Amino acid sequence: MTDTAPTITLSPSAAARVAWIAQKQGKPAMLRLAVEGGGCSGFQYRYGLAESIEGDDTVVETDGVKLVVDSLSLDLVSGCVVDYVESLGGAAFKVENPNAVAGCGCGSSFAV
Repeated sequence: MTDTAPTITLSPSAAARVAWIAQKQGKPAMLRLAVEGGGCSGFQYRYGLAESIEGDDTVVETDGVKLVVDSLSLDLVSGCVVDYVESLGGAAFKVENPNAVAGCGCGSSFAV
């Protein structure tokens, strides 16, 4: 990743959760964040453990855990923070997206 590339951040709490999940599943501690069309607000976030890093991926690292984002999705999540939040209502990964002009109540979809 170069200095001119858009930034994205993986919070320490999200990194810890990814590391825990990856260890339980015997996989590398790499979370892939992708954006797909759909969802109640136009775009939706998709998460999964990454098996590998592709040539056009941007990779950031927090506490030894990698966050991997493909080049098409990166345009929509530039400047975001990927966090892991636990509350009385449950626990989930959450994207704090400054590019979103609208979102849904569940926080899993957005519009730009």
